[in-house]
This record gives sequence, C-alpha cells and structure tokens, in this order.
Amino acid sequence: MDLHGKHLWRMRMDKLKVFIGWDSREDIAYQVARYSILKYDPDIEVIPLKLYELREQGCYWRAGDKKASTEFTISRFLVPFLSGYQGYSLFMDCDVLAFGDMKHIFKEIKGEHDVWCVQHDYSPKSTMKMDGQMQHIYPKKNWSSVMLFNNEKCQILSPKLVNEETPMYLHRMNWADSIGNLQNKWNSLAGYYKEDPMLVHYTDGGPWFKKYRECPYNKEWKQTLKEMYGL
Repeated sequence: MDLHGKHLWRMRMDKLKVFIGWDSREDIAYQVARYSILKYDPDIEVIPLKLYELREQGCYWRAGDKKASTEFTISRFLVPFLSGYQGYSLFMDCDVLAFGDMKHIFKEIKGEHDVWCVQHDYSPKSTMKMDGQMQHIYPKKNWSSVMLFNNEKCQILSPKLVNEETPMYLHRMNWADSIGNLQNKWNSLAGYYKEDPMLVHYTDGGPWFKKYRECPYNKEWKQTLKEMYGL
C-alpha cells in the first residue's frame, strides 16, 4: 500500500460508524452483536437503528409492511442521512457475530463506490427462517444485510426517497451508481460459506431461537453471550 493509500485508509477508519438494525423480538441478538464488535475495537461507535425512534424523529413514516421480516427492513437505507452524508458507515443486520475489528474492512475495499457489499449468489436452504418468518427469494438477496456506505455519494437516499420508494428499488440497490464487492468473510452466511469469517450472519436463524440452538457457529455465539454477562 502506497502512502496515499495508507492516508486514505486511516481517514476512512477515523470516520467509521456501525449501525445495527434493532428488532424488538431480537434485542439479545443486537446486544451480542454490539458486544462482539466492541470486544475487538472499543472505539467504534455502535448505533442501534430503532424504528420507533426514527418515527419519533420524523424521518420514518412508512406504513407497516406485513411482508417485512424485521423492523429495520427499510430503515437501514436511512444510514447515510443519519450520518449527515459524511464519512463511511457500516450497516449490518442484528443477527451477526464479529470475529475481528470491523475497521479492517477498509483493507479490503478498492475504488470509490457508493456502497460495498458481499454480492451473494445463493439459494436459502429453507422456506422459513427465524421465528417462523417466510423466506422470500429475490435478486440480490442478502446484499443489503451488510452494507458499507460512502455516505457523501449516497445523498440520493433522502428520508423522502426511503419512505416512498418500493422495497424492491431499495434492496436491489437501484439507487446506487456503483456497487463495490466485499469478500464473503464480511457477511459470512452461517451454513453456506466455509472460509474464516470476520462477520458471521445467522441468516436462517440464530441460537437465540429455540429451533436454531445448534445452528452453525452456535458455540461461538453462546460463548460471547457468556462473556457479555461475565460468566
């Protein structure tokens, strides 16, 4: 890495915010995800993306969607706005577990894209997920479950657009002029990928659900839960 590259990497690292989607049904998942991130880098600012707070702030006014599997299905696209369209922000679903310093993501990215994500190409193993939620299959599925936003280049994602555009438009990233690719390890779907992860994503369901107590990476999640409570 040349001197310019090192300067750019450090500048990006200084400006990283991590937003985690929060769902009232999965608060424990959020708490463990947050703990696992701060365990590797206590200086990272972790922000829960709570729908009721966004409604109170007046930046989210969409009607409820029965097809939405989480409370943050759409609100995730407000992250650049919530970051003041400055710096870089990392969004992730709450059903994740960090295995390293999230700032190291900047060692992997190249170019100046609007957003970076793992560009998954897979088919879910089950028609159901989590606590009985239907598993919907669509193009670019799970691309938006972990996104690194270049906030300044995402000013199109205004509250008006996020509230009024279709879920298809938003999740397929039709708003982005340029989408960068991340290695699978930054959104390692539990049970689908084999390489060592930086961030495991329990996309089909995590150990906090009775049905998924023995899912892939369940031991690591349970151990992190114990650490969080000092057990």
